[in-house]
Amino acid sequence: MNNLAGIDLNLLTVLEALLAERHVSRAALRLNKSQPAVSHALARLRLLLDDPLLTRQGGSLRPTARALEIQPHLSEALDRMRHLLAPAGFDPSSEQRTFRLAMSDYGTVVLLSKLVPLLQAEAPRCNLLVTQASREAMAAQILDGEIDIAFGVFPDLGEQLARVLLFEDRYVCLADGAGLPPSGGLDLASYLARPHALVALRADVENEIDRTLAALGHKRRICLTLSHWGVAPRLIAGTDIILTVALGILPPSIEADGLCLFEPPFALPAVPFTQIWHPRRQGDPAHQWLRERIAGFFREE
Repeated sequence: MNNLAGIDLNLLTVLEALLAERHVSRAALRLNKSQPAVSHALARLRLLLDDPLLTRQGGSLRPTARALEIQPHLSEALDRMRHLLAPAGFDPSSEQRTFRLAMSDYGTVVLLSKLVPLLQAEAPRCNLLVTQASREAMAAQILDGEIDIAFGVFPDLGEQLARVLLFEDRYVCLADGAGLPPSGGLDLASYLARPHALVALRADVENEIDRTLAALGHKRRICLTLSHWGVAPRLIAGTDIILTVALGILPPSIEADGLCLFEPPFALPAVPFTQIWHPRRQGDPAHQWLRERIAGFFREE
C-alpha cells in the first residue's frame, strides 16, 4: 500500500463494506452513505491500490484476487482500530451496535426466541443481522470478518477459532404413527428399509447420521432433501418417511399431528451446539457481553 500519510482511512471502511456486501447499493445502506459517494470511493480505491478490486458479474460485484487477499487483513486491522478507539466497557442500555450472527434453522429455534427479547429489554439500540450458511461457510465468514459469531455443530473446527459449548442435544426419529408397530419404534432393519428425509443446506455434505451408519456398514436411502426443517414434519405425515433430527428443533406439540417420536435404533453421538468467534474479537466489550449473555441462557436451563 502507498504511504499511509496520503491515504484517507475512511476509504478502508468503504472497501470493507463493499467486500462484505459485494453490491454498491447495499454497501451504501450499510455505511449510511449515498450510492454515488460509495461509487466515487471505489474509484479512488482502484486508483490507490492499482487494482479493479471488484468487477461486475450479473447483479453483483466479484472481488479480484487482490481484493480477496486484502479482505481478512483489512477486517482485522479495522476491528483493532474500532476496539482501540471504542469507549472502555459496553453499556447495552444506550450504545448502538449491529451484531452479525450466522446459524442454521436449528439455531434460530433454540436461540433467537431467547436472544430477541433480551436485546429488546437490555440493548434496545442494538440490531441483529442473521444469516444462514453451511458449517464450512460459517467458519470461513468468521475468519474473513464477515460475521461476529456463528452457532451450530462444528465437528472439524480448527484451532484458529475460539469456541464455547452451549449445550448438547440428542437425535430422535419422527414418523407417521399410523405406520409404526404398537411398540412405537423400529429396529435397525426396518429403519433402513424405510425412505428418509434429510434437512441440510447441501446434500453432498456428510452428516453425523450417515457417517455413523457407514461406520456400521449400513446406508439409508434419502428420498427427500430439504434446506429448511419447518416444513419437514408436514411432509412426512401420511407417508412411511422417517426424519432423524435433533430433538430441540421439534415443537412440543409435534405428536398432536399424528406423528410419533422414537429413539434411533442405533447409537448416535450427541449434538453439541457451539458458538464460535475469531480470537481477534475476544477483547471487544460488546462482543464479550453478547457471548456471555447467550451462554447464560443455557446455564440457566
